[in-house]
Amino acid sequence: MKKVATLAGSDATGGGGLEADLKTFQEFGTFGFAAITSIVILNPENGSHQLISLDLPLIQAQIASVFAGPIDAIKTGLLPSREIIELVSEKLPKQIPIVVDPVIGGKGTQDFIKNEQVQALREKLLPQALITTPNLREAGILSELGDLTSEKQMQQAAKKIALLGAKHVVIKGGARLDAKQTLDLHYDGRNFHTYPHPVIGTPYNHGAGCTFAAAITAAIAKGYPIKAAIKTAIDFVQAAITMGEQINPYVGHVWHGAYTHAEKRLEYPNDQR
Repeated sequence: MKKVATLAGSDATGGGGLEADLKTFQEFGTFGFAAITSIVILNPENGSHQLISLDLPLIQAQIASVFAGPIDAIKTGLLPSREIIELVSEKLPKQIPIVVDPVIGGKGTQDFIKNEQVQALREKLLPQALITTPNLREAGILSELGDLTSEKQMQQAAKKIALLGAKHVVIKGGARLDAKQTLDLHYDGRNFHTYPHPVIGTPYNHGAGCTFAAAITAAIAKGYPIKAAIKTAIDFVQAAITMGEQINPYVGHVWHGAYTHAEKRLEYPNDQR
């Protein structure tokens, strides 16, 4: 069985973060490992979120546990400080495929371009990435181009991010460029590949980005070629968004088991109830 690790934040509501990663790894038939870098909790009174970073020695001990045995692919997610990014980049094993999901906190774009966390991602982590999967906002920050509003600008951003060392850049277009059709763009260092698909009309899409990167990671671990891994991950997430579920009054999550119809597993036979 292939073994896949995630070094990421924990989402207490279960939709994103390493919870999304582990669920996705399982759906791909791989065995998931996790090192928690931080915990994101939701206030049930008003829906606000709080981020709590874990101490570096605790993160380091978890990483040592994860890599005590062989691992076939690695995904990184929320690494909320320069110190954590530097630790993770130092401890990542060599010669193992690494998928970097460059989770950048906050909602602004320009305000984060010179942020220490962003610079550490650019300098320490992206040079080790086989694939990185920024969304439009994150791509604008990492490329230092600011807000991206066209496919041409996505291409420019992908080229700039590739120059930082990532061998493949996949920018998730979301619905920001077109209300009816979203566009994901893959740059392999030489050529661009586009993946247009219809926008799914649901607000229950929390966790889609983490799930996408986790799906690529698991597919790579199982020997998928890069393009096939990306296309399968897109289909996986499209199904997950289509079956998104409201979780509480504030958020709705993608359903990680949608692609494999996991909701039908182990159902108790009607005639035995």
